[in-house]
Amino acid sequence: MELIQQFITHNQQMIYIVILMIFVGIEVIGRVPSVLHTPLMSGANAIHGVVIIGAIIVMGKADPSDYIALILGFLAVILGTLNVVGGFVVTDRMLEMFNKKK
Repeated sequence: MELIQQFITHNQQMIYIVILMIFVGIEVIGRVPSVLHTPLMSGANAIHGVVIIGAIIVMGKADPSDYIALILGFLAVILGTLNVVGGFVVTDRMLEMFNKKK
């Protein structure tokens, strides 16, 4: 318990920034019209390739005994990959709507 409390006090500013990012993200996404939501989100998901590269760098630089960094890096790679693939799938489905029917 003391370790968790020490982590929170050491990273207090970062925790505040993450909480504020959550509220700002909800407000921004909530104000996007539904017509623009799919193309906007598919493009944003494709940008998550940067997350994958960053996670790979974190995992490569992490100490082999630092399990928290390795686990978080692995989760970031998996979730970022799912997000990238999902973005391309949504974009593909969206582009199929504009094809002429045979």
